[in-house]
Amino acid sequence: MIYRFEQDYDDGAMVRMLIWDVPSPVPPSGHCFKYRLVYIRHGKRIIGFDNERGKGDHRHDGDEESPYTFVDVPTLIHDFIQAVGLQRRES
Repeated sequence: MIYRFEQDYDDGAMVRMLIWDVPSPVPPSGHCFKYRLVYIRHGKRIIGFDNERGKGDHRHDGDEESPYTFVDVPTLIHDFIQAVGLQRRES
């Protein structure tokens, strides 16, 4: 594992970020990282960025799923934190 971060908010929401080095890409991703970044509120995933076999890099916004263009780990973390910040300001 190359990165792990957990944060709990006073309102019960939480952020969990896990990023691993993997020996070969998780198809169809073209990079050697496996990741799961999630923002949960009231037990429900609100924002999620992950890559899984068969789906590749993608993000979740509530019940919507869309492709995510992975550039590098710092950009991934930045994009996720920005999405969480926007969601927290809107709610």
